[in-house]
Amino acid sequence: MASSDASATDTARTGAVGVSPARREFIYRHSVAVRLTHWVNVLCLTLLFMSGLQLFNFHPALYWGNYGYRGVPTVFSISGTRDPETREPVGITQIGDYNFDTTGFLGVTYDSDGQAHGGAFPRWAITGTDLAVTRDWHFLMAWLLVINGAIYLSFGVFSGHFRRDLAPSAQELRPRHVLNDIWNHLRLRRPRGEAAKHYNVLQKLTYLLVIFLLLPAMVLSGLTMSPAATAAMPFLFDLFGGRQSARTIHFIAANFLLLFVLVHIVQVALFGAFNLMRSMITGRYAVRPERTP
Repeated sequence: MASSDASATDTARTGAVGVSPARREFIYRHSVAVRLTHWVNVLCLTLLFMSGLQLFNFHPALYWGNYGYRGVPTVFSISGTRDPETREPVGITQIGDYNFDTTGFLGVTYDSDGQAHGGAFPRWAITGTDLAVTRDWHFLMAWLLVINGAIYLSFGVFSGHFRRDLAPSAQELRPRHVLNDIWNHLRLRRPRGEAAKHYNVLQKLTYLLVIFLLLPAMVLSGLTMSPAATAAMPFLFDLFGGRQSARTIHFIAANFLLLFVLVHIVQVALFGAFNLMRSMITGRYAVRPERTP
């Protein structure tokens, strides 16, 4: 009788006699080229963000058109001033015709000793204080990003990576499928089984948007700010509407890219940081089995 009860218990656990519980499956998810270019991008983008914020600090205002200098109306600016009554430092962020008090975050920030510091962005977010050195670092990382991107694009085209892994199918683009993926993300539901072996449609669309729209806009708008580049490629002025417009678009694109990076980091933390980091270092990714009914 005891033996019969034990057999019934084992059957209940496995779902059927002779069937073992499903185990994790390891797959090779990322090629060497994808992993190497990913980590070079991490280095480049980190230093580009920090040096870019510092470059903005030297003239924390954005304009539209070809000209921009103090006294010309701005579309965006960050500044520090003093309250006329209390004489306390105040940070002001201006967007169009609207002003916002951003003391402690933008315009005026405080160090660990409570000392106020001016500057559009806080000191911990920038690299150095020398304009020439900051510009050199920004240009160096920008060209390294371009070279790294060219390698990734070449690999993606000739290896079939874009077609195989990033191009969404007609089925995936159906509204019902897209809404279901959005719902799964909102519920923080991690993919399992076959679904975990591929990018979902939201990932595919986001990566395609970043690779083929956001990053090219960053590179081309950056070139438009260079007199040497525009002398060789004057069509860039027509493409972006002027050097100052290009600077504004460059700043906006950088913020969208930063938002993408932050969301990416949060998702890695929520959906299995160890497993995802291992896959981007070794290529091996553990696929959790489907839930049993």
